[in-house]
Amino acid sequence: MTLVPPLPWHWRPAVTVAEPAAAVAGRDAAPALLARLASLPANVRARLQICSSSDLLVLIGAAADLPWVDGIAYAAPSRQAPALWLPTQDEPDVAHDLLARALDLRCHRQPLLLWRTPAVFMPLDRQHAVSPCLLERLARRWPGRP
Repeated sequence: MTLVPPLPWHWRPAVTVAEPAAAVAGRDAAPALLARLASLPANVRARLQICSSSDLLVLIGAAADLPWVDGIAYAAPSRQAPALWLPTQDEPDVAHDLLARALDLRCHRQPLLLWRTPAVFMPLDRQHAVSPCLLERLARRWPGRP
């Protein structure tokens, strides 16, 4: 049996900037995003979903509902591989569908966010409604305020 070495790839500027479908905050920006979410009207929060890992806080929803805070970036599903979510400003320099399949073999969960900085991939299949109770729990997990 011959092992095939992994295909090397790099990030490059996106050929076409996608409309955001998620706001992504790392450790530095997460407290500000949580504070901003707490200040949104309840009807806007009700249209949003959130998931997190130890590295990223991801808010999913329509572009018009996604808040802006300093330090966040935006993500969207790849047009080539909709189960693979990428930064709106950057993309891999390899075929997205092949990369999505390789990540699926490793993670077995979809959709999957592939992020540049920090360099992580994160399943997005466990989204939660944005509620005041959840925001309080997340604020304890992501301490600090802008």
